[in-house]
Amino acid sequence: MSAAVKLSSPATREFWEIPVLFEDEHLLALDKPSGLLVSPDADHPERPSLMQLLHDGIAAGKPWASQRNLTYLNNAHRLDFETSGVLLFAKNKPALVALANLFGAEIPVKKHLALAWGNPPAKNFTVDAKLAPHPIRPGQMRVDLDHGKKAQTDFAVLEQFSDWCLLHCLPLTERAHQIRVHLKHAGFVVVADELYGGKKLWLSRLKKDFHLKPGKEERPLISRTALHLEELSLPHPVTNEPVTIKSAWPKDLKVAVKYLRQYATGF
Repeated sequence: MSAAVKLSSPATREFWEIPVLFEDEHLLALDKPSGLLVSPDADHPERPSLMQLLHDGIAAGKPWASQRNLTYLNNAHRLDFETSGVLLFAKNKPALVALANLFGAEIPVKKHLALAWGNPPAKNFTVDAKLAPHPIRPGQMRVDLDHGKKAQTDFAVLEQFSDWCLLHCLPLTERAHQIRVHLKHAGFVVVADELYGGKKLWLSRLKKDFHLKPGKEERPLISRTALHLEELSLPHPVTNEPVTIKSAWPKDLKVAVKYLRQYATGF
């Protein structure tokens, strides 16, 4: 069976070869790339979505679908457009219902990796702050202690650089933009998260003797929201056996951290 799911969007002429991270008769976990919606977005109807591409592939009997005898596939949780990493799907309705119950009970452990600008208040800290849609900025969330929904995220600092830090983020609830808004609430933002004020990371800002070759234009080390779902742990919805699914760091995150370690003095 293929180790990757191959998808294409004729409308945008894009192609994806998405690695399979875990699979059995009930579950499928894919390594979602950054820059691909999970579900269709009414505000951006022109953007392809992973769910639509998967459902189209199943309907068309694409090799990756026919090899698995797939007739049903639905995502058990969500990832933002620019976030990469583990995305878990159910291959049948009973598995989806069981997964929905697990996620609703806040049982799965989702370990995100975030690269953020700023200095965290402590090595380990928790943000417990209700979230709600922003009243005047469509597509944004904000902390709303009076009318928001319960949201809690635990943070652990892995590495501290001069003006940046690398963190593990464990959301105990699943709200839209939760990690990004909780980090901003704590006083710093995810690198390149432009929606919430995050700036791209440039080598010229890190390296004092940085020089571009004539005719060349500098590209940012990382130009998308620096958030990656690195690990998902949960009891299997059918067998109840523990399942841990891991996703390797994507190239842009590896490159950004490499140069931060080299040029941004740590503490």
